[in-house]
Amino acid sequence: MTGRFDAELISHLPPSVGFICHNGAGYDQIDVESCTERGISVSNTPTAVDAATANTAIFLILGALRRAWIPQAALREGRWRGATPLGRDPHHLTLGILGMGGIGTATAKRAAALGFTMQYHNRNPVADLDRHFPSQEVPRYVGFDHLIKTSDVISIHLPLGPATKGLIGKNELGAMRDGVVIVNTARGAIIDEDALAESLESGKVWSVGLDVFEKEPEINPKLMKHPGAVLLPHIGTATTDTQFTVHTLILTTWGETNQQKEMEVLVIDNVKRAITDGTLLTQVPEQKQKPMLPRA
Repeated sequence: MTGRFDAELISHLPPSVGFICHNGAGYDQIDVESCTERGISVSNTPTAVDAATANTAIFLILGALRRAWIPQAALREGRWRGATPLGRDPHHLTLGILGMGGIGTATAKRAAALGFTMQYHNRNPVADLDRHFPSQEVPRYVGFDHLIKTSDVISIHLPLGPATKGLIGKNELGAMRDGVVIVNTARGAIIDEDALAESLESGKVWSVGLDVFEKEPEINPKLMKHPGAVLLPHIGTATTDTQFTVHTLILTTWGETNQQKEMEVLVIDNVKRAITDGTLLTQVPEQKQKPMLPRA
């Protein structure tokens, strides 16, 4: 499905509609509460996008630390290196991860190899997080305020909802370290884009790496023009492997073998389960936590 499934659209769906199977991890364009009231079950693809999105986050972290757009633009203009600034290396820097779900954890696993000291904030501390880091230091759980005040790099991996919309605004940006690097591969509206652009222009934020924007496909002109902004057009999951394939992932460290289903396959499997069993493989968390109303 594409486009917005808001309350008005959902109110016009025929009573025969019992399931909405979404091809994506984020589902903020679906009014889940309205679906729940109508007895419509909603699924997403929460694990299929973890690796690709985490890879994109690491790409943006490194690109932002080196302000990679500046030398790239100079090179394309025929100026070898141009006025390339000195960047930062990740080792000895503190990476703060906002949201330690599947994507946040996958990002942390990759970042560990780069030498970051890591801390994270989540609604609750993640149980058994150490199993993902058998030979590295486990990311430390901290409060939200502590994370934004003490991180050199902040990578955002939160779902968009009432509690997270505009979570990073002028006050939060002002509380961050001078020269902080901010990366967002989650949802653009989690950050106040105008405040972010102002912080970039003032030098409070040294650079950003963004794959998502507040009003896609529109992008704040100040971000487009700023040399410290490494920007991608929401392509975090845009790989053939993530979109279409099924592969077996051998986790030799723990002696487990898991079959990981990628996005399109997982959507089809949800459809099959809905038809044959009347349930979903990956129903969204809000509906798992709240009893479904009987269908009309």
